[in-house]
Amino acid sequence: MFDNIIGNEKIKQQLKQAVDLKKTSHSYLFLGISGIGKKMIAKEFAKMILCESEKEYCNHCKSCIEFDSKNNPDFQLIVPDGTSLKIDQIRQMQKKILEAPIISKNKVYIIDDADLMTTEAQNCLLKTLEEPPEFVTIILVGSKESNFLSTIKSRCTIIKFQTIEDEHIKKYLSQNYEIENISEDMLAIFGGSIGKAEYLKDKTELFSNIIEIIHSIKKIDLPDVLKKADIIYKSQDDKNDILEAMNVILYKMSKQDIRFLNCIDIVEDTKKRLNANANYNMSIDNMLFKIWEEMH
Repeated sequence: MFDNIIGNEKIKQQLKQAVDLKKTSHSYLFLGISGIGKKMIAKEFAKMILCESEKEYCNHCKSCIEFDSKNNPDFQLIVPDGTSLKIDQIRQMQKKILEAPIISKNKVYIIDDADLMTTEAQNCLLKTLEEPPEFVTIILVGSKESNFLSTIKSRCTIIKFQTIEDEHIKKYLSQNYEIENISEDMLAIFGGSIGKAEYLKDKTELFSNIIEIIHSIKKIDLPDVLKKADIIYKSQDDKNDILEAMNVILYKMSKQDIRFLNCIDIVEDTKKRLNANANYNMSIDNMLFKIWEEMH
């Protein structure tokens, strides 16, 4: 169990022990940044709860087999409908939740990206969290704790996940994608998230370029900065990742030169401009000019 999931060993042990002692809670809130295995651990935990074995998790009973084939009727994964989790989705869950289990003695519902629940959906869910059926476990998985109502948090066992260690990320990328020699700056951009590392692994040229610009910006003239930034101008679809990466490296560099902190404000202003549909190339021009000016 949890064998193929990297990191958060204490949490895995805590959940395993809860199942072994038959002391699982009726509601959990798994919190942590994206890409660190929260949903994967939640699903494996659900499988353990539903296992038919009386003594210990078996991985070969009817419940376990049907879970692996995504056909277990006692399990449901609920995901956002568009950009949010809506009250109708919670109401549909509440209708099903009262029905007795079919295979197992229990039922498990995972609500993924639960921090995208509307306020109406959260208030609706409260009724179930207050008086859940004895056989039901609900696991909320989210990244932004501030998005949850305090009343939701007070009714859940909150488990906070840690970021994945850089060495584990390097080993994972090496074993799965044969990617070696990852720089400390790239690891900083990954931010302890294997999911983010997987997503960005094919864009190393772009992010290496960002790193090079920031490291050299105090030494080169503005035309050279704009020339080096050619790939940034061609990568408008990645604008959010570009600006986020810039802030990570700027913050890292600020430990050597405090002026880099002022550059973060420049990047944040660029984010606001682009969110207001400003011209991408002009916004990047303006941002790079101001950063260069700040450092000269």
